[in-house]
Amino acid sequence: MMPAHVRRTCFKALTAIVAILLPLTGVWAQFSMSEREIERAVRVEWLNMKRSMPRPANPAIQPFVECVADALIATLEEPYSSIEWEVVVFDDESLNAFAMPGGKIGVFTGIFTAAETPDGLAAVIGHEIAHVTEDHVARQAKRQMGADVLARVGGAATGLYGYSSEFSRVFLTLPFSRSDESEADIVGLDYMARAGFDPRATIYLWKNMAAQRQGGEPAEFMSTHPSDDRRLDDIVRSLRPALTAYNEALEAGNRPNCLGSN
Repeated sequence: MMPAHVRRTCFKALTAIVAILLPLTGVWAQFSMSEREIERAVRVEWLNMKRSMPRPANPAIQPFVECVADALIATLEEPYSSIEWEVVVFDDESLNAFAMPGGKIGVFTGIFTAAETPDGLAAVIGHEIAHVTEDHVARQAKRQMGADVLARVGGAATGLYGYSSEFSRVFLTLPFSRSDESEADIVGLDYMARAGFDPRATIYLWKNMAAQRQGGEPAEFMSTHPSDDRRLDDIVRSLRPALTAYNEALEAGNRPNCLGSN
C-alpha cells in the first residue's frame, strides 16, 4: 500500500495541475451546477437528514423556532417570499444552524446555549437566511461541485478515489469568505430588525459564541463564522439603521411573541 505521505504528495501535485489546466481549457465550465440541480441535491440531503437525525423530545421547541423563522421570512422580497420554506429542529448538541436553497432551514438544539432568547435565535436564523438570499450558498454549492470533479480526476489518476474524495470534502470545501460573512451579518441584522426582533441581541450572540470557543469547546457554527473584534465593530456600526427599523416595527405593532406560541 502506498505510504500516506506519498499519497498526500501525489494528490497535492495533481490538484495543482488540474486547477491550472481545467480553467485554461474551458473544461471547468462544463461542471457548473444549475440552480435546479443545486435544489435537487439539497432536497435529497434534506430528506436524508430528516430521516436520520432525531428531533427534540420537547414538543414546544419546534413551534418556537418556526415562529422566529416565519417572522423573518415575512420580511423577504421576491423570489424568496414566495418560497415554501420548511423549518426543522434537530436534536443535536452542535452549536449550528443553516439555510439551504429551496427554502430549507435547519436548527440544532445546541445553538440555544448561545442564542438564549428569541432575539438571539433570530440573529442566527437571519444570518443564515441572508447566506441564501445573497447567493452565498449557491456559490458554495458550485464550488463543492468543482471540488468533487477535482476529486474524481485525482482519484482516477492515482487509483485512490476514496482517499481523494474524502480529502476534497475536508480541505477543498472552503468556508464562506469574510466578505460573505460580513454581508450576511448586515443583511441578517436588517431582517431581524424589520421582523420586530431586537438587533442588539446580535452582539450578545457573537460574544456567547466566542466565549464557548474560548472555553475549550469550539462551536461548529464558529468554524465557518469567525467572531472577532473587527466583526463586532462592523455590527455595532450597522446598529443605528437596524435600530431605526426595529423601532418602526415596534410602532407598527410588529413584535413576534414566539415564547407564547408554544
